[in-house]
Amino acid sequence: GITYLDHAGSALFPESLLKAFTDDLRNNVYGNPHSQNISSKLTYDTIEHVRYRILQHFHTTAEDYTIIFTSGCTAALKLVAEAFPWIPEGTKQPSSRFCYLTDSHTSVVGMRGITASMNVLSVPIKPKEILSEKNRLPAEEQNCTTPHLFSYPAQSNFSGTKYPLSWIQDIKSGKLHPIKIPGKWFVLLDAASYVSSSPLDLGVHQADFIPISFYKIFGFPTGLGALLVNNRIAPLLRKTYFGGGTAAAYLAGEDFYFPRKSIAERFEDGTVSFLDIIALKHGFDVLEKLTGGMEKIKQHTFALAHYSYTVLSSLKYANGAPVVRIYSDTDFSNPDVQGPIINFNVLDENGEVIGFSQVDKMASLYNIHVRTGCFCNTGACQMHLGISNEDIQRNLQAGHVCGDDIDLVDGRPTGSVRISFGYMSSFEDAQTFLKFIIATRLSKSDTEIPFQSSVTKLTTESVPDDHPSFNNADKLSPIPHISDRELRNYSSATKTTVNWQPPEAEVESMRAAVSETAVPTCRRSGKPITVTNIYLYPIKSCSAFEVTEWPVGNQGLLYDRNWMVVNQNGVCITQKQEPRLCLVNPSIDLKKKVMVIQAEGMDPIALSLEETTGKEAMICESKVCSHRVKTYDCGERIAEWFSLFLGRPCRLIRQSSDMNNRSHQKNTKGLASATNISLSLVNEAQYLLINVASILQLKEHISARLEEPLETEELIRRFRANIVISAPESFEEEEWAEISIGALRFQVVGPCSRCQIICIDQQSGERNKEFLQSLSAARGRKTNFGIYLMNQPLCSSFPDILSVGSQVLPVLEENTEIQPPTSSEEKCSG
Repeated sequence: GITYLDHAGSALFPESLLKAFTDDLRNNVYGNPHSQNISSKLTYDTIEHVRYRILQHFHTTAEDYTIIFTSGCTAALKLVAEAFPWIPEGTKQPSSRFCYLTDSHTSVVGMRGITASMNVLSVPIKPKEILSEKNRLPAEEQNCTTPHLFSYPAQSNFSGTKYPLSWIQDIKSGKLHPIKIPGKWFVLLDAASYVSSSPLDLGVHQADFIPISFYKIFGFPTGLGALLVNNRIAPLLRKTYFGGGTAAAYLAGEDFYFPRKSIAERFEDGTVSFLDIIALKHGFDVLEKLTGGMEKIKQHTFALAHYSYTVLSSLKYANGAPVVRIYSDTDFSNPDVQGPIINFNVLDENGEVIGFSQVDKMASLYNIHVRTGCFCNTGACQMHLGISNEDIQRNLQAGHVCGDDIDLVDGRPTGSVRISFGYMSSFEDAQTFLKFIIATRLSKSDTEIPFQSSVTKLTTESVPDDHPSFNNADKLSPIPHISDRELRNYSSATKTTVNWQPPEAEVESMRAAVSETAVPTCRRSGKPITVTNIYLYPIKSCSAFEVTEWPVGNQGLLYDRNWMVVNQNGVCITQKQEPRLCLVNPSIDLKKKVMVIQAEGMDPIALSLEETTGKEAMICESKVCSHRVKTYDCGERIAEWFSLFLGRPCRLIRQSSDMNNRSHQKNTKGLASATNISLSLVNEAQYLLINVASILQLKEHISARLEEPLETEELIRRFRANIVISAPESFEEEEWAEISIGALRFQVVGPCSRCQIICIDQQSGERNKEFLQSLSAARGRKTNFGIYLMNQPLCSSFPDILSVGSQVLPVLEENTEIQPPTSSEEKCSG
């Protein structure tokens, strides 16, 4: 059921590869290749065979190239930076330069850290600058032998642009100069992205260094790459560290070391990952058997990208505005200059970018896996998105870092969305993605969406019929296009899809109800606010336990999220992976000091609230949203109960009461800064609060789209709050800085950015992606709902009691906008 469109991130491995590999391991004994016994000799010979197989794949031989196995492309790049024969500044000879294309992976740009430590200057080169005539040298300066290194990608991992392989020979021959400086140029061709879907002929394009990662080609094994080194430069490489297996002889008591003669053995420190290398043999066998070779993969993946690009670029709103903005240097007409990567941002009908994080969340609802952000290629991201150096630094100061979900800063995108195809991608994958974009950008009629005065519709221009045909192995020719009739059928069959950004008329209506401007220092309404419901969730991601009053401890509600279910590897299981967790009903009896767990079809099981101590309690470390927590296992009996109910091996663990086990800083505003706040197994904060008035407004919006009535209680349970209040105005809680409930005082940490768990009916475990889509549409691209609270530790003595019916007194802070917590995780309490 998964549509996987991140092949540029990693290929997927076929089942036949794993079977062939595991059969090999079952039938043979492979020893350490540094030993001399029979099993070790078998390993050594197999590794050498794999080296030849790699060279054969790239149309070259051992006479021209040497294979040095590394942990990946990044390690290969680091090796080049350390071993290249640089001439530093300040010597009698002219000094070396390291030049790299700005459209390069972080791991290439990072080489400048090593060159800087060697007192070698680095020079970034923009793609258009390399063709400049101004860099040509006069004849008298062309005899200098100072070595320089130029690195560029064969294929941009950002846009799929293929840079000319002819640059290799042109630069080495002196026809092209990256910069105007005398010396001898060597070329590093970053081929990691390129070789996953295109043939590379090193017999024709003889780069000096070619780093690759094998998981980009085969999907398995990971953690294994290689550096292909041209034998003409190999003798010039320098090495300082020497590891096991690299020495012909050395002395421990004196500074004497003599390296092995083989370049590969000299640079492969320690024992290579020999079982993974053996897996490569089966990778090449399976790839050839399934596809017929890299040229066919190139044509197949490009045809899918060409089709998707054609449809995407033709999508228009009724006002003629494009649905997506594609970041590309080509028109996808030639597989020699464009790879199977499409990079884009989704736009609303006014041309405003919809943040990539929002698109990613929606894609997840459709089980479509894409990549978002800047893809470890800041240079290309800046070039295509128009982000200046100052913008990058300002965004960092605003809290945005690589890999987080802050997708818009001051309305401008910080990154984009990338889809990429691999050899196992199908036409159905492309069409599923296109239908997702179309379905989520379509609006419904006036009667179906409250507050909406106009209907936004998509138009699709006809797709040309002159698509290149696939070869017979592809079984996908000819490619149909999505007809208007198909679109109508699809939209009628998918009644629960909505657009992310409502039309302007609806936005204005929403803004009237949900103020997103500076907040006043006092509430607009004087009506009292009270607590209507209190819920705790003793087991993370399981059903709520509703109470009318409950003790409050220094981690929040007593026993709230003290337990969690983990898989056999100790990783937390939530409703995202296992929706049936919501059918597990824990309840706590404080007098009997017991938690009873119930589920339909299962006998109830009881667990003591007394913490297990002594030797039988195995303390271990787990992770919740990147925070380390100390936990202990609750035993076999309860593990068997959960495993039987969920139909998969799992265990129940409990947070250790050692209060030093999970304390971390939280930046809060107000009278007291909460430092070393102690959390239970929640993701973000001690409490989550929602407002019934906000629920009711959202309920109208969702009910109209569902075309059926929706119970308020059901919607409340979907948002899994601890505290439910009845404030007079919807979303006024987002203006609060602090609140008091009885004797308790709380700091507001920020809004809760919702994930797909709200799409799960907490009574049945059934999914309906309409809920997150409706929330996004109602909030104007955002998925915030509810606010996080923390105890004010200096203002209350624990334990205290939180009760239904208590009055809530909010404190507003002037000109303060509540910001979401700075975590890259989706902010759901689970």
